[in-house]
Amino acid sequence: MKRMILTSSSGVGLTYADRADMVVPLIFRFVSGPLPTSHHLQAYLTGGSFRGDPEVRWSDLVARSPDTGLAHKELPLVWFCETYGVELIELWFDPSPNNQLQLVWILDYLRAEPYMAERLKLRLVDFDLLGADVAGLRERTVRALDVTERDFEVARMAWEAYRAPTPEFCSGLLGRDFPRLPFLKPAMEELLAELPSPITGLGATEARLLELIARGHNRTKELFQPGGLLETRVFDQWELGPLLEGLASGPMPAVAGLDSKLATLAPHDARGRNAAYRRSRPLLTEFGKAVLAGREDFRSHNPIRRWWGGTLLTNERLWRWDGQSRSLVAP
Repeated sequence: MKRMILTSSSGVGLTYADRADMVVPLIFRFVSGPLPTSHHLQAYLTGGSFRGDPEVRWSDLVARSPDTGLAHKELPLVWFCETYGVELIELWFDPSPNNQLQLVWILDYLRAEPYMAERLKLRLVDFDLLGADVAGLRERTVRALDVTERDFEVARMAWEAYRAPTPEFCSGLLGRDFPRLPFLKPAMEELLAELPSPITGLGATEARLLELIARGHNRTKELFQPGGLLETRVFDQWELGPLLEGLASGPMPAVAGLDSKLATLAPHDARGRNAAYRRSRPLLTEFGKAVLAGREDFRSHNPIRRWWGGTLLTNERLWRWDGQSRSLVAP
């Protein structure tokens, strides 16, 4: 039986765990920045040569297969599966928010592809794939479920809710139960917690950054490293830098001590930015201390223009999340 695993970039270790003939890591990060367009997502899976198509496609990160070599290169995913007779397609996505968003996206896409839809199995991965050792992945027992029409419908609903121009539908999902997708609702609540607080104007990760800096943790390496002090499950280490810079900019910054070159370096200059972060020694301003204590609202004094799923947050359209009442606060 020819087996394929669809997973996130966190699950690349499955490539070496001998659980499938081919492992396909999906690369998209849906938790920061504007969402990719539907055309971009489709082109990633189907290929194409039109201007504006993604530079990386599904096949580019797939290792050479012992059976098919590099035959998958540049081919549409569904066409490849049909042509080479893939008989089982397993979905391995852990509970982290970005993994759950990838899961509902790919389920929503595959529901319209009968060949693949009929061969899907959902693995209930209740542990973090990132950092999992290959031996553990090879031997671990992970429950598998057939994917039903109801699962496709839940995925469609959740993906459309996250892509909507307001977070209202995502908030509504918290009142529902999804027993066959048990990690979806907790992930959605973690995402909603990244909306600004009605008291401090900070998202959960921003508030955690200020807390750690207030305790004297002034090295970005220990703040950003995976599995480190921050304990964030939403953003990866490459997305934390812009969050910290946002707290250190504006008319009334909450953080001082970042290297001045960060303001002039291009966003894609990873090497230069990493060096500047290493030189930085962040500390709280007096205003930052007041924000952390709940005496000031960071967003009342500083501009915001940031994407949360399909929602563009601005000072005029500032959706907030009240963590205590688990409720959305409209602009």
